[in-house]
Amino acid sequence: MTTLKNDTFIKALLKQPTEYTPIWMMRQAGRYLPEYRKVREEAGSFMALCTNPELACEVTLQPLRRFDFDAAILFSDILTIPVLI
Repeated sequence: MTTLKNDTFIKALLKQPTEYTPIWMMRQAGRYLPEYRKVREEAGSFMALCTNPELACEVTLQPLRRFDFDAAILFSDILTIPVLI
């Protein structure tokens, strides 16, 4: 099992005491980040980005590298549902 480096967000979700209020931000796919735009270009298409686990993981982690957030949501898009069904 993997040891968490930062479990503050999970503790807050479980209503356990934390040293500070964790930060979590939902964002619009990071389209403003140059590193996102680079990965998106390398993917070739938005659907290729969404359906490639390594690339989706990369764009999920990008804001955590840039900002001091405590959690991230997995990168995807609601438009993948009708395409993948």
